Amino acid sequence: MNMLSIQCITFDSENPSIPGKFWSEALGWQISISNDEEVVVENPNGGADLLFLKNPDPRMVKNRVHLDIRPENQTVEVARLENLGAKRIEIGQSADPRTSWVVMEDPEGNLFCILRSSTEGANPYELN
Repeated sequence: MNMLSIQCITFDSENPSIPGKFWSEALGWQISISNDEEVVVENPNGGADLLFLKNPDPRMVKNRVHLDIRPENQTVEVARLENLGAKRIEIGQSADPRTSWVVMEDPEGNLFCILRSSTEGANPYELN
């Protein structure tokens, strides 16, 4: 049986330092590599790192992979991330009254979700 592990989640970026700095501050992780071509935000728990690679091509569509963040307090975390440069966005989620997450985008437009609080005892994979 092959044993695989995910080394990093890679994002194309027009300017890797912008989302790299945002996600470093958002997650409280350290930047281990930073130059004009790449920024690595290292996971201190040994899981997958975040890698931002320079790609001058403009993003044409909604990203197909996104991060779901489960905080201790959704309202506080949304406000904190807005202060770091994230924006709330609407992609149709509000049409469903069962929606319990907030869709946001980082300073380069990468989508991510802030799920409801972990203190509500929710299954980590239950989204609503």
